[in-house]
Amino acid sequence: QLQLVESGGGLVQPGGSLRLSCTTSGTSLTTYTIGWFRQAPGKEREGVSCISTTGGNTGYADSVKGRFTLSRDYAKNTAYLQMNSLEPEDTAVYYCAAGPFSAYCPIVRESYEYWGQGTQVTVSS
Repeated sequence: QLQLVESGGGLVQPGGSLRLSCTTSGTSLTTYTIGWFRQAPGKEREGVSCISTTGGNTGYADSVKGRFTLSRDYAKNTAYLQMNSLEPEDTAVYYCAAGPFSAYCPIVRESYEYWGQGTQVTVSS
């Protein structure tokens, strides 16, 4: 069983930045595709970004393109979601997810088997 742990959430002012991390203990992430999703109050969980198993392909929702960057550090067994130019609309609980080995990365919930508990991101002045 893969247990994912997110960290890095918090309160930030509009225009600010945060970096979310996703890691696991005791199990390597190197054979998994990684995705980030978010869920705002009263809304469905939506895909934010993904990165393929080899790191060669990434995907982003239109709402975050140009502002968010997903990367992975295989040595540290961690994936990072760098979020810049944050907007109040980015406020949500952010979830890391892991899916099977793939050269591509879909940003759809059904493609991911393992999920973290989520980390809260609040963008407010």
